[in-house]
Amino acid sequence: MRISRSTSAAAAVGALALVLAGCSTTTGASGSGNTYTTAEKTDGKTAFTQVVNPNGGQVLSFSTEGGMKTVEAKDGDYTYAFKDLNGNGELDPAEDWRLDAKERAADYVTGLSKEQMAGLMLFSSHERAPGDGLTDEQKTYLSQSFLRNVLNAGTSDAKQNVQWVNEMQAYVETLAAEATPYIPVNYSSDPRSDASNTGLFTEAGEISKWPSSLGLAATFSPETVLEFAKAASSEYKALGISTALSPQIDLATEPRWLRVSGTFGEDATMAGQMAAAYVEGFQGTFDEKGEDQGWGADSVNAMIKHWPGDGAGEGGRESHTEAGKYEVMVGANSAEHISVFQKALDAAAVMTSYSVTLDANGEPVYTDRKGSSYDAGKLTELREKNGFDGVVCSDWGITNALSDPDVFIATGWGIDDMTKEERHYAVIKGGTDMFGGNNDAAPVLAAYDMWQKDFEAGVNDIDAQTRWQQSAQRVLAMEFNADAFDNPYLELEASQASVGSQDKVDAGIEAQLNSIVTLKNDGAITLNEKADFSDKTVYVPHTFDLGRTSLFGPGEITEGLSLDEDVLKKYFKAVVTDEVTENADGTFSYTAPDLSEVDIALVGMNSPSAGAVFANSGHDTETNTWYPLSLQYRPYTADGPNVRKVSISGDILPDGTKENRSYFGNTSRLTNEADLDAMLRTREAVDASGKDIPVITIIRATNPVIPAEFESASDAIVIGFGTADEALVKITLGLHESNGRLPIQFPKDMDTVEANKEDVAKDVTPYTDAAGNTYDYGFGLHLDGSVITD
Repeated sequence: MRISRSTSAAAAVGALALVLAGCSTTTGASGSGNTYTTAEKTDGKTAFTQVVNPNGGQVLSFSTEGGMKTVEAKDGDYTYAFKDLNGNGELDPAEDWRLDAKERAADYVTGLSKEQMAGLMLFSSHERAPGDGLTDEQKTYLSQSFLRNVLNAGTSDAKQNVQWVNEMQAYVETLAAEATPYIPVNYSSDPRSDASNTGLFTEAGEISKWPSSLGLAATFSPETVLEFAKAASSEYKALGISTALSPQIDLATEPRWLRVSGTFGEDATMAGQMAAAYVEGFQGTFDEKGEDQGWGADSVNAMIKHWPGDGAGEGGRESHTEAGKYEVMVGANSAEHISVFQKALDAAAVMTSYSVTLDANGEPVYTDRKGSSYDAGKLTELREKNGFDGVVCSDWGITNALSDPDVFIATGWGIDDMTKEERHYAVIKGGTDMFGGNNDAAPVLAAYDMWQKDFEAGVNDIDAQTRWQQSAQRVLAMEFNADAFDNPYLELEASQASVGSQDKVDAGIEAQLNSIVTLKNDGAITLNEKADFSDKTVYVPHTFDLGRTSLFGPGEITEGLSLDEDVLKKYFKAVVTDEVTENADGTFSYTAPDLSEVDIALVGMNSPSAGAVFANSGHDTETNTWYPLSLQYRPYTADGPNVRKVSISGDILPDGTKENRSYFGNTSRLTNEADLDAMLRTREAVDASGKDIPVITIIRATNPVIPAEFESASDAIVIGFGTADEALVKITLGLHESNGRLPIQFPKDMDTVEANKEDVAKDVTPYTDAAGNTYDYGFGLHLDGSVITD
């Protein structure tokens, strides 16, 4: 029987244990298959020793130049090797890979200093350049703050990542000493498999690209999400990433919310099924039959976010910035938002939201009028009512307040009157284990002393050492589960073979194609997978976007073809487009060309760009004016009967009154109105030509769109959620069946959007087109015009 990690420690009782230095020769009887082998490996920069255990046992790796040794133990007919993590020459429970990760972590945490435990509670700021290798700044936080959780926000280049990971892992081995036991690095990543903003399909050798989460939701297939998660986790592991800061499973009940694209849509049942599939696919290891064997070589920790759901920002505003720090549960619907998380609490970790959560009367839904990490009621709901005992991690920057000097990201809402040390103490006391975006252990250590002082005064039930061990043990369990302790080094050739392998790339392309939604087709698209357009000419208009000033700098105008030129050249003989004139103000004017030689017109549009996550959208701070976020391209003035004249949310002012964040009477501030101009210009040019040229509108959507502005001018409408332009064009040309369905409602108008309750799903009046089709949740057409059904 293949060895299992859950094998009892008793299996090793009476076994002979001896210490062996890492070597490059085969150990034991050659070819017997009953003992382990060792070999030296290199990625071109870092040399490491790899130990392969028999009988399907754990692979081990450690720096060839370091001092790591192994311990040998017999178990039945097999001789296994284990890393001697503490160098005592004995097989301790923490070193026994046959044991459960929690058991190993419980044993290992007892030997850690408070400084090491504080370091485990840190999650680094974004590291964006793996090609730079190990930097002095990284050495500083690894050695001085004992930080071991590193956020990889860089490229997916396999060689750069392998060499960086191996170099850093070798470095932290050198930091181990009797007083500071060895702890490897746990790399994490935000989603990196999303095909958004790409033109041509990925080719083999590049990380496979899939639809965004909202695009996966448009497949209505949890099985596709599972397939994605299995492929993505394999690629993550090949890049050294053992924790995924995903999935984002906030329920997208507010159509204007600026993070809808990262969700699984607005239906709690479907979102919950997809969340569960995502977690299973990332954390599992699957055999040849596709059966999940649990934690194993391919496993990556999943961190579901953002507890307890962050999709109900008032007016759609987003909680990364002060403008959107409040979400409003107008319909008292918190339970439905939480229900999605309850389907995925097998996840190794949970990330909390930023928002201050208020009810319809503007009072806290849980306990405190503070952001989630400081709201005791939210953490009690997670830890006690839902029994979650994994890692809880804050989102990034929550111990910074806007009132603090010289901070880049400040998302600590309601805590301006607290010191940095008091904030860390409060977060830990609430039940959080890790601080996102914090490289400095000093305030965590200060919080340790504050905790201990309160314990001695009878305020806290347990001492600081016990509380810090709770968090450290949870974090260590994640590392043990993902093999970070046993096998942290990467083989370059194996990683290059896994990242962007042809099977993963093909599966991602197929998922993209199956996620595309056709809303309208008046005979403009005919399904013919063998159709050839290489002798055809296409007209595609130009458009521009004004850009938007954000935390990362001033907005910049971007201009160009409305669809990717390389994609168009791949499928068509010729591309004709507009005559472009740059105006004095930096905007552009266009004149459509002669369409006498044109066979088809395609118009690429992005969904209305009403704001951005880091742009404080919805609030003009210079004038202290609030303005609406809109789902239409033309300027929208919020003066209808459903617009709140007094906001539900708002700060409590010094005089005890509440700030009014209403945008009544004010007008939206979109940056891509030119997309609609391009669409209508195309319609006018086609009509003027006198030719029967089909006009197909192709929308790259991140939010719902109000189709009233362009539906009647379109012969067909095709929607993509986070796909490559090539996927959209292939559906548009009938080269693949259209199978996607709307994961969110497309509203009739802004009046119905204003009437919706931010926390309630599917409560707008959907748009109905000239053919009588209603663009409701779940609607989509096959290319023959038939409505897709379950």
